[in-house]
Amino acid sequence: MAWHQAIAKLIEALDRPDFWLTLVRLLDRYIPVDSWVVLIFSNGRPQVLAECPGKDGGPDPLFQDYLKGLYLLDPFYLAIRETPHNGLFWLADVAPECFEHTDYYQRYFRLNVVADEVHINVQLDAQRSLSLSLGSERQFNAEQIALLTLIQSWVAALMRQRMAFEREGLEQNAAPPLSWQSWLDATDQQLETPLSARELEVGRLMLSGCSNKEIARKLEISAETVKVHRKHMYSKLGIKSQSELFSLFLNAQN
Repeated sequence: MAWHQAIAKLIEALDRPDFWLTLVRLLDRYIPVDSWVVLIFSNGRPQVLAECPGKDGGPDPLFQDYLKGLYLLDPFYLAIRETPHNGLFWLADVAPECFEHTDYYQRYFRLNVVADEVHINVQLDAQRSLSLSLGSERQFNAEQIALLTLIQSWVAALMRQRMAFEREGLEQNAAPPLSWQSWLDATDQQLETPLSARELEVGRLMLSGCSNKEIARKLEISAETVKVHRKHMYSKLGIKSQSELFSLFLNAQN
């Protein structure tokens, strides 16, 4: 009864500025929500519709780094772009094998999201995905996952209906596109021998947390070929580690 009453209030709030906050507060009654953001993923930079404030009440500086380019390493972004579909995305389902060993995880994810994350995804069209990200300082347990699975169809339907009231803001706040080609262009200005498209792709998958075997499977090449591409890429860039590669990636976004 309490859930249905809350849903009725959410329907009434669909056209109000506090809709997303009201929705997250409702979900927080049932599962722990320590951080949240509503995004539209597309070919360009993610567009932010709403987000929880930083600890000082202002914009979160770590999240600003995410929007500048770190999103290209986000397992949720990668999963949604590679296989668009509606429904739930759990971190354990989308994270690459070596995700927790990446600089992205150590220097962004565990400081911003901390422990666990889930996305409720709504495909708006062939190119755009509306995503509600819920982060927690603790791992979600089986009961919480089952509950969110049960109610996600309600939440997704409300998210889709809310888009009728977001169109003006989307037109005004459209973000410029960014891709791995932007990094390639930035690094090529400093290299005697440019990175190849395949070396760039290997670098992207490495930074996102894929093991050599995962990279080989995704690119349909051998694990030994992956190592060769990595060696050539490091040599061209004048680096010796993945951490140095991550630093170059960050610098190219700023």
